[in-house]
Amino acid sequence: MTCDLSEFAEKTGVKYFMISFTDLFGAQRAKLVPAAAIGEMQADGAGFAGFATWLDLTPADPDLFAMPDAGAVVQLPWKPEVAWVPADLTMAGAPVAQAPRVVLKSLVAAAAEKGLRVKTGVEAEFFLLEAGGKAISDGFDTAEKPCYDQQALMRRYDVVAEICDHMLALGWAPYQNDHEDANGQFEMNWAFDDALTTADRHSFFKFMVKSVAETHGLRATFMPKPFSGLTGNGCHCHVSVWDTAGTTNAFADETQPFGLSARGRAFLGGIMRHGEGLAAITNPTVNSYKRINAPRTVSGATWAPNTITWTGNNRTHMVRVPGPGRFELRLPDGAVNPYLLQAAIIAAGLDGLATEADPGPHSDLDMYKDGHKLAGAPKLPLNLLDALRAFEADEALTAALGPAFSQAYARLKREEWNSYCRHFTAWERETTLDV
Repeated sequence: MTCDLSEFAEKTGVKYFMISFTDLFGAQRAKLVPAAAIGEMQADGAGFAGFATWLDLTPADPDLFAMPDAGAVVQLPWKPEVAWVPADLTMAGAPVAQAPRVVLKSLVAAAAEKGLRVKTGVEAEFFLLEAGGKAISDGFDTAEKPCYDQQALMRRYDVVAEICDHMLALGWAPYQNDHEDANGQFEMNWAFDDALTTADRHSFFKFMVKSVAETHGLRATFMPKPFSGLTGNGCHCHVSVWDTAGTTNAFADETQPFGLSARGRAFLGGIMRHGEGLAAITNPTVNSYKRINAPRTVSGATWAPNTITWTGNNRTHMVRVPGPGRFELRLPDGAVNPYLLQAAIIAAGLDGLATEADPGPHSDLDMYKDGHKLAGAPKLPLNLLDALRAFEADEALTAALGPAFSQAYARLKREEWNSYCRHFTAWERETTLDV
């Protein structure tokens, strides 16, 4: 669906549009455009200097133009005179091949060519912190097992309910909100949809949560592991694949184990085959690997995988198959780029279909307790550098995501790793000053 944004402004009373895009590091970039100028922007795009964002461009590159996708416009429920609209990036009249939303749209198109429509839902966990960001905002939230804590949830009712009210108003069909497994941590769920729609909503959700938290004098963070002893922020992704009409689950077959057809198993096989390389996308920061390789937390479980394994309805594995025709990828964390998450899943799954990939045997083990008994199970990367090396070595995955994107992403992430390695920490002084 498309619409005329000038007409949209007249009907809704919108005074300004935020033309927004997400760069390779997941940072949201925008220009605030008055409604009187939106017609020109819709026709020609909003101009940006590409080098000023994380897109692996130089100061010598020509102007970058963000073309607003009017069909995805969202009026801000908490500031209705402003509307947010995601944009696709172009340069010199051509799509910017490494731009995350462009990458995702190309893979959505690739799936459509095979008569498939990927639908997904995300579980985006976050912490509510005091304004300085150094401690959780609720001093009474101290339980050893705080998950689903009724009192702690209600102490943050004003924030959680305001966000949920906004999702209801936007028609996202939110259906549950809870206090999560770490003190100060929350999760809010809304209905699954087409992969691009989910990515746009995921991107907007992060913006909305942070904005609403700020109005309450708090700070929201999706950082994978903000506190060493507490469960980190995951972003579990539920995946199903349908026919092009979106009415028939193409991978559901209740006569087969776990309700997965042969094609469904092959799609899952692609996810398993590319697990190491996927981690560079799904777990994109140095801090990410302090979540998926974490020791036991205060609650008793990290709720994050560290091996490339799959199972039925068991939350200790990388992939869980809780019902016919769908699966849950439990690898991603809160830092994941909303568009690259969906793109990477589709890329790996389509490769699995093309090669009739075998996901291998499933396991029913409790991986937190007995994972050592599963001989030969491949491990997830120990750090960001290992993940980047696996990603660069995965020729099928990088080709599916596109060479322009893959090269740009790996280059910028290696620079990030090098920056981290140049940083001296308090731990180093504490442990080596006397050697």
